[in-house]
This record gives sequence, C-alpha cells and structure tokens, in this order.
Amino acid sequence: MRTMEYTWYGVSTPSIECLHLTKERGTLRALSTGANHDGHYAYAVTLTPGWVFRELTLHGYDDRQLEVRRNRDGTWSVNQKPRLDLKGAVDIDLAFSPFTNTLPVRRLSLPVGGRAEIITAYVDVPSLRVTPDPQAYTRTATNLYLYESLDSDFTRQITVDAHGFVIDYPGLYSRDPAAGKPQRPNA
Repeated sequence: MRTMEYTWYGVSTPSIECLHLTKERGTLRALSTGANHDGHYAYAVTLTPGWVFRELTLHGYDDRQLEVRRNRDGTWSVNQKPRLDLKGAVDIDLAFSPFTNTLPVRRLSLPVGGRAEIITAYVDVPSLRVTPDPQAYTRTATNLYLYESLDSDFTRQITVDAHGFVIDYPGLYSRDPAAGKPQRPNA
C-alpha cells in the first residue's frame, strides 16, 4: 500500500483541506477532512486505477450526508436515486476541493497542447446539490492546465505537480500555507 498526503489552503476565503490518497489492490481511495466558511466536512472518494470516479461519501455541512455513485455501465445515482441527467459524466467536481481537478488531469493524460471537453457531476456547497457541469481542460505546459467552465466565463490556469495534484489554483487554493494570509509590508 502506498499513501500520498496533500494539504490545500483557501486563498481568497479561509479554508483547509487535508487529503490522504492510498492505492490498495488496484483501487485508489482518497480520504479527506476540511473546514471552510460553510462548515466542516469529511469525504471519501473511490477511483479505478485509471482515475475513473466510482463513489463519493460526504459527511458534514450541518451533519448532512451525500452519496454519489457511478456504476461500471456509466449510470449515476445520488443518495441511491438514479440520475439520468448525469449521463455522460465521468468525473466528480467538488466545489470546495481542488483534489477533484486531479481526476480529469490524470484520467485524460493530455499531451501539451491537448484539449478535452468533459462533463462532471458538480457538487455545490452548502446545498450539496449535484448537477451536470460541462468543462474543458487544456494542457498548456508540462505542469499547467487551463480549466474552463463551458457554461460560464470562469477560467483558471492551474499549476499541478508531477502527479497531477493542484499546487496553485489562482484565487482559490494553494498548497502554500502563506498564500491565503495577508502579507505584512516590509518595515
């Protein structure tokens, strides 16, 4: 078993997320805890070795729970209810976590200059509503990806490490704990 650990800090809104990723018997499992202005949360995500989403269990935000599942045949369910509107989605996108950007980065393995349009199952907070969300990823350099929301004008150039995990998501998240703190002017 191999474990990787990551911590992200909110840049414009104070937050922290600590994630542990393990690979065991051909399955990837992410366990994460965090806190932001909406409250505390914990989640578990199960992925295939090819970084295809299988299952999310989320606890938090006023003690609510959310379960999202993508079956091998591509069908989705949310809290055990079928969700036909998520047909075509492969990845999940948690509004409060930069970890879920790693899923398409790893799964797609784009060459530099490559672009892919995808649909995600987007989890909003604090509502925990799950909706289809069209997005695009363009690999602009070895460690840079242009993220585009295809139903709004939101874009960001995301910096990732050699494993595809976000280092810097401008204005939102950073692995640098000082990124979200105001800097003191030099005396």
